[in-house]
Amino acid sequence: IYRELLLIRIGRSQVLPMGIRPEDIVFANPSKPASHIRHAASTGVAKMTFDNEYELHKIKKFYPNARLIIRIRCDSEVAQCQLGMKFGCDAIHEAPRLIACARELGLELIGVSFHVGSGCGDPPVFRRAISAARTLFDYAKTLGYRFDLLDIGGGYPGNSGTSINAIAEVVNCALGDFFPDPDITVIAEPGRYFVASAYTLTCNVHSKREIFNPKDGSLKHTMYYLNDGVYGSFNCLLYDHQHVTAIPFKENYSDKLLSSSLWGPTCDGLDQIADDILLPDLNIGDWVGFGDMGAYTLPVASPFNGFPIPKVYIIASQETWKMLKDLLPMTEDHFKHGTVIHSMNSYGAKTTIVTQAKSLDTITRDIALNIQVQV
Repeated sequence: IYRELLLIRIGRSQVLPMGIRPEDIVFANPSKPASHIRHAASTGVAKMTFDNEYELHKIKKFYPNARLIIRIRCDSEVAQCQLGMKFGCDAIHEAPRLIACARELGLELIGVSFHVGSGCGDPPVFRRAISAARTLFDYAKTLGYRFDLLDIGGGYPGNSGTSINAIAEVVNCALGDFFPDPDITVIAEPGRYFVASAYTLTCNVHSKREIFNPKDGSLKHTMYYLNDGVYGSFNCLLYDHQHVTAIPFKENYSDKLLSSSLWGPTCDGLDQIADDILLPDLNIGDWVGFGDMGAYTLPVASPFNGFPIPKVYIIASQETWKMLKDLLPMTEDHFKHGTVIHSMNSYGAKTTIVTQAKSLDTITRDIALNIQVQV
């Protein structure tokens, strides 16, 4: 899907110490505080996006030698998280005016970027966006610019059982039609695609409450309280519109499923993970797993009410361990051979090796967010 991968969108303070060249970093927030622009200038991070005239004047003042990328709006009709309401200028009416403004200010423009929306379910939108970018490449040329960078953003699926093939086919066809020039650098932002299915969250049932029918005394509903919630890993329910599936780590339980709900550990009534789902009868101390928890979970977690942020334990095959153990920022201590455990087959994961010499109970007691490396 990419001719050249230039995927460095995380914080500059994190990537620069890893040896990433400043010229390979894109500061991709179209609305930046002045202090951030000055810091980018001081570290040599010249590539940055914009989508309005105020940003152009700000950049002119604090970093006139920046290399700019105009971000346009082209929204997917189906997306897990829409982004166009906040970022991206209109490609037809606003973008030409902004390119002309940049020319008047003497600023350097090098390309076009867009993001159709995170978790895109509308592959044809990529063709529309790439076509709009081609039009702007041609318009900029009439003003003396020679764009050479196209950022096709993110939106690629990453959950277990999904495929990038439909989007890849649309993207490759559109690039062949509108950008056949091999000198154009095409970059993308497949964050969810890389990490969504890499993490499995395991939680402990620390409390239980049963609700009975006042008329006949029959069990009506069971509430289970877990040691992670919406202020922790499950913030994805609020901010990323995710839907999670609970898989009990319990063998030989009854086939009878009961009306249940799952709750986080804090004092907030909003801290609910799942409402009115069917689960077997669980006991205090049982474990519940959640697959596809790698995207937009831990980075937003907080220690609200004094509950710790989940710990991460790496689970990998011996072959993967050998491949990763010498890579930065990992050290030998991160990859210790451990015990083979049974994986969550419901999510298609393979049998893996615990990287710490600890039992599953010890790991999950720490609200372990296990990295399942598929090999």
